[in-house]
Parts: sequence; structure tokens; C-alpha cells
Amino acid sequence: MHLKEFDYQLHPEIIAPYPVSRRDNSRLMVLNRTIKAIENKKFFEISSYMKKEDALVLNDTRVVPARLYGKKGSGGKVEVLLLKQISEKDVIWECLIKTSKKVRVQSSIIFPESLKGEIVEKTGEGRWKIKFIGNKGNFYEVLDNIGEAPLPPYILKRREGVQEKKIDKERYQTIYAQKRGAIAAPTAGLHFTEQVLYDIRKIGVKLIWITLHVGGGTFFPPRVEEVSQHMMESEYFEITEEDAKIINQVKQKGGRVFSVGTTTTRALESSTDPEGILHPARGYTNLFIHPGYKFKMINCLITNFHQPRSTPLILVSAFTGLDFVKQAYRQAIDNNYRFLSYGDGMLIL
Repeated sequence: MHLKEFDYQLHPEIIAPYPVSRRDNSRLMVLNRTIKAIENKKFFEISSYMKKEDALVLNDTRVVPARLYGKKGSGGKVEVLLLKQISEKDVIWECLIKTSKKVRVQSSIIFPESLKGEIVEKTGEGRWKIKFIGNKGNFYEVLDNIGEAPLPPYILKRREGVQEKKIDKERYQTIYAQKRGAIAAPTAGLHFTEQVLYDIRKIGVKLIWITLHVGGGTFFPPRVEEVSQHMMESEYFEITEEDAKIINQVKQKGGRVFSVGTTTTRALESSTDPEGILHPARGYTNLFIHPGYKFKMINCLITNFHQPRSTPLILVSAFTGLDFVKQAYRQAIDNNYRFLSYGDGMLIL
């Protein structure tokens, strides 16, 4: 399939620059793949589509404040976006660097709170490995103080202020975020509240948290016209033995697996064998799911409305069928749904 088949006109006015006042008050479009029906609901109604035999699988990754601002030795301003941690021991990250002039290997970047970055090597266009050195305690404690939420460019275009940054610090994070390491939020999970999770538990649905640290693999778009030729960047994930056991039991008893987001989906599908058995795993996945892929684990998908030509949109099309996705997106645009990270949700049955 060609990349242009996953294109649509994304008007600026349908992009949500801010979250709704209450997470679960976002709208929810419900797609039934069997009868090709579409319903319009509120997210807090999502539990009505679940049964006690089912499992809800969520991604508990935590977004790090991955955007840093510093200066070169010459005084020039530098913006650094953390992409992927290469070494925990030496605190080495692969980063995107934005500056008016070139940077060089072995040069330094000075950040607030006595944090220094030494450029180790170039890894690609605009990408560098940086070793971070500080004398004011734990790197992540310093990062929490000086870093900013790695918001997508379309959100950064809004007018920034202290209040906006305060909102983002809380809302660009799921309420169940635990394991730090993501540089973007698993946005399908942003709609969940304690009340919604309580309603789901009350039914008897199994709630399970796995981890996939959202990185470049999720948000860097394909650069090839033939979709199947795209190579995803790897992202770290973990599924414990206990969680794999529970999910397998749900499947064996005829229950459905509801996957919260494309990241959760990729982690689950990466660890499921051809017989449909989920195995515990810890490592990296570059699984790229596109039309033609045979899903082995998930039965239902909770997601958002994604960018044109993006890998999440391509995954949703593989699960739902491209024609049905296009129909749903047209209806969403006509009915003023809010798109992208802070936008509304979609449940695909």
C-alpha cells in the first residue's frame, strides 16, 4: 500500500491545543467492525462496552521532561530533545539538537543547575549521543527541575505561559504513569480517570499494566512511499510473567483483550507467538503493524485520532480496515471531534 492512502486533510481548527477540563469528559467514537456501525459517546461511558471476562491492558510508562535548553561554550543557544537512553550507568542519551550553528563531537553544552552535556558522537541527521554530567544530585532530579514536557510541535504553537506549562505537567501524563522513560505520552490513556477505572474494575474486568517507553518509533513518520518498506525505530518494553499469565487465562476463557493505545498493542503483539500465547519479555521492539498484519492477541483497541500518514494511523487501519477508518475520520471531522494528543478518543470493537 502507498503512504498517500493514509492521508487526509488535517485542518488546524480540529487539532486540540489544550485538554478538556475533565479527562473522561472527552468524546468517544465507538466503531463496531462486525456490523460497520459508528456510535458517538462520552469517554466515561466506555465501561458499558466491557464484560467481566475481559482484560484491559494499559501502558504505565512515564513521560520524562525531555526538552532541555542550554548554551554552547560560545554562548549560543541550544535546544535538546532526549530521544532514547543508551546507557544508564553513564547517563548517555541519543538526542535531537537544534541550534543556529553546528555542534561538534567533544564539545559541551551547559544547562541550568550545573548540568553539562558532552557530545559523544553523531548518530544521524540532527541526532547526537550526549553524556550528561552533573554535580547537583541525581540526573533525573535535575531533569525534573529544568526540563520541559516534550509536547508535539502542534501544541507548542499555541501561546505559552506559566499556566499552560503547569497544565501540561499534569495532563500530558496518564494518571497511572509509573516507569519513567517515554518522550511522548501514550495518548489513548490520557482519558482515564480513577472513576472510569473503578467502573471497569466493578464489572470484574482484569486491569493489567505493561510498559512501552514511547520514542521515535511511535512519532517519526514513514519516509517511503511503499508502506511495507518502512523501518520502525526500536522502543523498550516490558511484560512480566504474571501479567502474561493473566492475559493468557483471559483469552483461554473466551474473554477479550482491550488494548489501550497503539504502544500497548505493539508490545502485546511483539510478545505473542503464532499460536496466540503471550510470553513475558523485556527488551526492544521495532514491530511495524500495517494492513495485512494478522493480529494474534488484541480484540479491541482504544486510541485517539492520529496524524495523517503516521504509524499509529497505519496500525489502526490494519486493525479496523482502511475504508472504515476513513469513514470514521470523515464523520469525526464533520461532527467536530478534537484530534491528536489532547483530542478525543475512539473505541474499536
